[in-house]
Amino acid sequence: MTLHPLFFLTTLLPFLVVSQPEVNQERLQSTITELSTFGKDASGNPNRVAFSDGDIEARNYVIKLMEEAGLEVGIDFAGNIRGRRAGKSASKKPITFGSHIDMVPQGGNYDGCVGSMGAIEVVMTLQEKKLITEHPLEVLIFSNEEGGLLGSRAVSGVLGKEALQVVNSTGFTMEEGLKRIGGNPDKIGEVALNSGNIAAFLELHIEQGGILEKETVAIGIVEGIVGIKWWDVEITGFANHAGTTPMDARQDALLAAAKFIVAVNEVITGVEGKQVGTVGRINASPGAPNVIPGTVKLSLEIRDLSSEKIEMLYAAIQIAAEKIALTSNTQIHFTPVDANSKPALTDPGIQASIAEAATNLGLSFKKMQSGAGHDAQDMALITPSGMIFVPSKGGISHSPKEYTSPEDMANGANVLLQTILILDKTLK
Repeated sequence: MTLHPLFFLTTLLPFLVVSQPEVNQERLQSTITELSTFGKDASGNPNRVAFSDGDIEARNYVIKLMEEAGLEVGIDFAGNIRGRRAGKSASKKPITFGSHIDMVPQGGNYDGCVGSMGAIEVVMTLQEKKLITEHPLEVLIFSNEEGGLLGSRAVSGVLGKEALQVVNSTGFTMEEGLKRIGGNPDKIGEVALNSGNIAAFLELHIEQGGILEKETVAIGIVEGIVGIKWWDVEITGFANHAGTTPMDARQDALLAAAKFIVAVNEVITGVEGKQVGTVGRINASPGAPNVIPGTVKLSLEIRDLSSEKIEMLYAAIQIAAEKIALTSNTQIHFTPVDANSKPALTDPGIQASIAEAATNLGLSFKKMQSGAGHDAQDMALITPSGMIFVPSKGGISHSPKEYTSPEDMANGANVLLQTILILDKTLK
């Protein structure tokens, strides 16, 4: 009997094609919803700040999920929850992935949580499909990301001892908080890993901006996490009577501050690129309606993927400030604030693997920078790292109105899964 050629296409071909494993969207949504029940305030708003009772309850829930996924789970001295899954080759370095579950006060249920629950969902899917990777896999749920990237800074070896005395929104110092969540501040230095201890690190995260939604793009491939530099700016004039001092005889520090704020915007927008600059805090003194402000204190923040560009923009702002001070008969003084972070570029090879994964899944993608800090920026100091963004509804984040759809979360988790499988074949 002669079989028609279409027989092979319609009957046999489907059995020859190996389907790609996919995450369970409903289960992922369910774990995100369950996680959101921990740490609400009296008004029912999300308030799971690191080291709080809600944070501890949520961490216990996450540990339970990780154990159900077949991970060997422990808490390191920095309070990070670590879950390990053995690979076929014990000699290979682990591929690590994860995020955080703590939030800012009155925050949202998706920032960090999508990456954490997505990482656990990936392992659950591999377990169900009975797929064992060549590399060991490790899920990392970092401690106190929102309060200063505590867990990831400890892992990358850049956490100073002075950071342990910082008080977070719960009223606990970092040292006290670590003890509450099972860490050990006296041994936190032992958590640091050297370059080469990890094969790669991946973080799935909501965009926290509106670019992907606006452009109807499914996946963002992060090229790098911007560096951030802060300065305190003090403008000194002369406080005087508002009724008796002529306009042309005033040393109005607030007027100079207004011109300074405009100048910052002009400098930042006058250069091609995606850099941003912000004056987010201003305090005028004496602060009376009938007194010309004699002193104004402001903040200045500049963010960009290039440290050199940040310094160039700052220099241009200083020049503009000198002109303002001269014409307003005031003095403008800048003081660097020691709360800066360097730009962290993601690995080009991992970017390519994420793009390949998205293409294989039929998902649109674009390369973009992250304007917010993430654990991945610290992990990039010790291992090739990559970040996957999924859309944020309305570009809203750090708010109870923060939202990412189940479909978008599943898309991101599937890209994470496929990227891990690609890296498992390509990395040593």
